[in-house]
Amino acid sequence: MTNIDFIKQTVATSAINIQKTVQLLDEDCTIPFIARYRKDQTGNLDEVLIEQIAKRNKQYDEIIKRKEAILKSIEEQKALTPELAKKINDSFDLQELEDFYLPYKKKKKTKADVARENGLEPLAKIIMAQNNDDIDFIASRYLNDKVVNEDEALQGARDIIAEWINENTYVRKLLRRLFQRTATITTKVVKTKKEDEAAQKFNQYFEWSENVSKTPAHRLLAMLRAENEGFIKIKVEIEPEEAITTIENSIIKKNNDSTPHLQLAIEDSYKRLLVPAISNETLQEAKAKADANSIQVFATNLSQLLLAPPLGEKRILAIDPGYRSGCKVVCLDEKGDLLYNETVYPHAPQHEDAIAMKKIRSMVNAYKIDAISIGNGTASRETEFFIKKIAFDKPVQVFVVSEAGASVYSASKIAREEFPNFDVTVRGSVSIGRRLSDPLAELVKIDPKAIGVGQYQHDVDQTKLKEELDNTVIRCVNSVGININTASKSLLSYVSGIGEKLAENIVQYRLENGPFEDRKQLKKVPRLGEKAYQQGVAFIRIANAKNPLDNSAVHPEAYPIVEKMAKDLKVSVNELIANKEKTAQIKPENYVTADIGVLGLKDILKELEKPGLDPRQSAKVFEFDANVKSIKDLRTGMILPGIVNNITNFGCFVDIGIKESGLVHISQLKAGFVSDVNEVVKLHQHVEVKVTDVDEERKRIQLSMILQQKKVPKTGTFLLFCFV
Repeated sequence: MTNIDFIKQTVATSAINIQKTVQLLDEDCTIPFIARYRKDQTGNLDEVLIEQIAKRNKQYDEIIKRKEAILKSIEEQKALTPELAKKINDSFDLQELEDFYLPYKKKKKTKADVARENGLEPLAKIIMAQNNDDIDFIASRYLNDKVVNEDEALQGARDIIAEWINENTYVRKLLRRLFQRTATITTKVVKTKKEDEAAQKFNQYFEWSENVSKTPAHRLLAMLRAENEGFIKIKVEIEPEEAITTIENSIIKKNNDSTPHLQLAIEDSYKRLLVPAISNETLQEAKAKADANSIQVFATNLSQLLLAPPLGEKRILAIDPGYRSGCKVVCLDEKGDLLYNETVYPHAPQHEDAIAMKKIRSMVNAYKIDAISIGNGTASRETEFFIKKIAFDKPVQVFVVSEAGASVYSASKIAREEFPNFDVTVRGSVSIGRRLSDPLAELVKIDPKAIGVGQYQHDVDQTKLKEELDNTVIRCVNSVGININTASKSLLSYVSGIGEKLAENIVQYRLENGPFEDRKQLKKVPRLGEKAYQQGVAFIRIANAKNPLDNSAVHPEAYPIVEKMAKDLKVSVNELIANKEKTAQIKPENYVTADIGVLGLKDILKELEKPGLDPRQSAKVFEFDANVKSIKDLRTGMILPGIVNNITNFGCFVDIGIKESGLVHISQLKAGFVSDVNEVVKLHQHVEVKVTDVDEERKRIQLSMILQQKKVPKTGTFLLFCFV
C-alpha cells in the first residue's frame, strides 16, 4: 500500500489531490501557503483537509518505520518466516503489528518460559493438537527432576498454552471487539479519601458505571483525573463468561481428554494475561479519543478567541482592577506602545475615588484616549461602575475584556524583553489594553493553555495538544495577515515559513534599518532564503508601500498577472485596486499560467476588490446588568445579558458580569436536541440567559438560554409545548 492509498482511506478527496498535496508538503511548503496559493494544484482543498493529509502521511511514515524495526528484530532472532514477513508487510494497523511482534518481544521470565526450560513444550503441543485421549498417561513421559508428577507437567503445559492464546492475533482481535462493544468503566471510591474536601468535586464518581464507548470525553477525563489524584479506582471490564466462551469457540475443536486442560488454560490466559492488556488498551484508546475530542474543543475555542473583533489602532487606557493593591492604569498609543502608567485607589480600603476620578480624567485628556479596557477579574464590576461615573470631555468607549493569561504574560520572557524597566503589574495592564486593540497580536504571546478556554486541557496528551494549538494559531495569524512594521516577534514567528529565529532577525533588521518599504526587502533579512520568502511574503502587509499590492494578500509571484490585467484595461494597478467596475470585466481564464489557474485567479480578483480586508468584525461595547454585582445578587428566574466565555462538549459558560461564570448545559441552549454546542453559540457571542439555579456555597450558577415556555392549543388528546 502506498502512502497515497493509506491517506485516501480516511481523507475525502481524490488520489491526485492527495498526491499533489503530499508533493507540496515534501517540498517544505506550509499548510497556509498551500491552502491559499496552490488551490489549482490541490483541487481547492482547505487547511483542514491539508492538515489531515499531513497527519496521515506522518502516520504512514511511522508505520513503515515500525515495520522495519519489527522485521529487523525478528530476523535477528532467526525467527522470521516468509509467511510472517508477508503478514507484517501487508499490515498497516499498528495494533496488529504489535500483536505479530508480541511472541518475539523481550520480556521478563514467565511461567511459560520456566515450563519450556522443564521440557514441557512438546506436551503443550500435543494438548493443543487435540488428537489424544489419554493425556494423563502422555504427561507421565515428561517427568524429570524438576517435574515430579503428572499434575505439575500438565500445569506447565497449560502455562505454555495460556501464553500461546495470549499471543494469538485472532483471539486478541475477537476480545478487542468485545471490549469495544460491551466494556464497562466502573469506579470505586478509595475509602480513606472519601471524606477529603478535595475529593468532593468528584463525588459523582465514587460509585459509577457506564459503557466505555458511550462515555463523553469530559466525563472520562474527569474520572481519570480523580484516579490520578488518588480518590477513586477505575476498572474496565466485560462479562467474563461471554469472553471465555468466545475464546473457547476459536480454540477448542474437539471434545476429548485435552478439552478440560484447554478450558483451564483459556481461563488462566484470559484472567492473567489478556484482560489486563486488553482492558488497559481499551481505556487508553478511549482516552485517546477523549483527548482528540477535548483538543478539538480547545482548538475551536482558541480560534474564535484569536479571531475576536479588534478595536483597531486606537489610544487605549487599560486598567487591571484591584482593591487593596489599587487599580493599575496604563495609557497606550495607537501601536500599543506604553505612554504612561499610574496606580489609583478608588475602592476599599482607601476609597480615594475623587482623586482617582481626577487622575483618570486627566490621563484621558492628556493622552487623547479613545477607549478604556478593564480586566474582568477582581473588582472588575466596581471599576466599570466607577469609570462610567466620570464625566469625560469627549465620548470614550468602555470595554470589559478577559484578563485570562495576562499574569502569565506579565511574568514571561517576552514581557521582560518588551518592558525591562517595568514590573509585572504594569505589563499585565498593558496586555489587557492590547488585547482590546488586537486580540490576535497580543494573545499569541501567551501559552494557549493559560488562556482558559478549554476542557480538561491539562489532562490530555500535551504533545498533541501543543501541535494542534500551534496549528490553530498559525491558521488564525495567516488568515488575517500581519503588519510587518508593527508586529511583535511572537506574532511574526507564526507567519507561514518564518518561525522563531527568522522572526528575531526580521525585528532586528527593522530596528537597524527602519520600517520595511516593500516586500522585496524581506530578502535582505539575514538567513531568510527564497523558500521562506515564497512561503511567508504574501501573509505580511506593508501599509503605504510603494507597490499597493504589498498591502494585500496577492502573492508577488502574481504581480505580473495583475500588471497585465491593469494594462489590458488601460489603467494603473492603483486604479485597478478596489475598482469593482474594472475587476468585473476581467475573465480569469484569460490569465491562466503554468503556476496559477482559475481558482487562484478568482482569489486574486476578490483581493483586488477589497485589498487587505481584515476578516474579523469590529469590537462592540457590551453592557452587563447594573444591578448584578456579585453572586449574592442573583435570583432564580432573572433574565440577564451575558457573553459566552468558554465552550465545552457539555455546554457553554457565560460571563454575566460577576466573578463566577454560569453554565448553560447543552440541554438548555435551545429547544430540541443539540449535538454540537458550536452550532448554537460562539465564543464572545452576546446572549440573554435565565438564572435557573444558584449555589452560593459551591459558587455554581446554572443558566438557560430557553427563556420562555408557551402553551400550544390542544389537538385531540395531546398537549404540545413550544420553547422559544
